[in-house]
Amino acid sequence: MISKNRKCSYCKKKVPAETAIIGGLRAFCSMEHLIAFAKSEEGQAVVRKNVRQDTKEQLAKMRTKSDWVKLAQAAVNAWVRFRDRDKGCISCGNLPQQKLGGTMDAGHYRSRGAAGHLRFNTWNIHAQCVKCNRHLSGNAVEFRINLIRRIGEDRVQQLEADSSIRNFDVDYLQRITRIFKRRLRIEKKIANKC
Repeated sequence: MISKNRKCSYCKKKVPAETAIIGGLRAFCSMEHLIAFAKSEEGQAVVRKNVRQDTKEQLAKMRTKSDWVKLAQAAVNAWVRFRDRDKGCISCGNLPQQKLGGTMDAGHYRSRGAAGHLRFNTWNIHAQCVKCNRHLSGNAVEFRINLIRRIGEDRVQQLEADSSIRNFDVDYLQRITRIFKRRLRIEKKIANKC
């Protein structure tokens, strides 16, 4: 029950709380106005928005933990590639010209297979050209030398010594995805203003 008078979403007249017809978060003075609003452009836009929101929620419910891991990794990798866009490959130093499909990967110093607990650690991930990352299996020796220059020997030794076990739950993965998507969006906005 509505506690106060509201305006009809169709004709914009005040509607007493006792006689209002509620359609979602909107109030209407009559059933005819509710139907007319539903047929209008604005009403159709509201319906489309609600359908999109419902679809997003249903997709989120259907996703498995491995789906969330992939989404979180994609968000972190996109942010790392943007962060290192002007630095070049961590292994060979090349800054290849961007092509369709991408020429830079987000390379992991300690691989996701060997150290899955470091897969989202930003000290462990740096931009790496496709040649070094995929064809030279990460070019680990050069990666380590240049990683020490970028983050310092203490941090590299911390990465190498870290063998803790971490189990990422779905809430954590969703949070990582949101955080890194937001960071990327904000940093792109800042970069475009400069």
